[in-house]
Amino acid sequence: MNELETLHQTCQTCQACSLGTTRTNLVFGDGNPNAEIMFIGEGPGEQEDLTGIPFVGPAGQLLSQILEIIDLDRSRYYIANIVKCRPPRNRDPLTEEQDTCIQYLQEQIELVKPKIIVCLGRISACRLIRSDFKITREHGQWVHKKNFWMTALYHPSALLRDLSKRPDTFDDLKSIQAKIKEICPEVYEQVPYRIQK
Repeated sequence: MNELETLHQTCQTCQACSLGTTRTNLVFGDGNPNAEIMFIGEGPGEQEDLTGIPFVGPAGQLLSQILEIIDLDRSRYYIANIVKCRPPRNRDPLTEEQDTCIQYLQEQIELVKPKIIVCLGRISACRLIRSDFKITREHGQWVHKKNFWMTALYHPSALLRDLSKRPDTFDDLKSIQAKIKEICPEVYEQVPYRIQK
């Protein structure tokens, strides 16, 4: 068992906040554990809670579709959330829930060792990039922080609700593709990682 799998097992028994008592399944992470690029959302939704896999519901399916535009699938990136258990009725995770769970995400990042982190939505960006991050103004902008290149996209659930955000997201995707080619071109050169199911 590798270190990421060990961390997963540790998370499985976590009851440190109230979300642990209402979840169906813990939603740890998915994709290539050696990825150069990592996508991070806020928390699981209903389909994720049922399956234990992040971003598999309608928003996750849209995310997969838009990432295909820049030739990325889960064999080439790793994806996780700030909190590992679904907040009731898909509400935003509370600050105390994020505070309780963030250590697990930090350990995931340390173990995956990505060069690029893409925050999916406002909550992830405010937690990881800057507390006053404004997603409507700053999406697609790059910052270098703690040895990572970081940017944010609109959350795919926002793209489902508001089609007018999609052209901006297309531009942001092209920026991500350019950054990958600049600092980790091997993402596109390597044989895709086979995800174990």
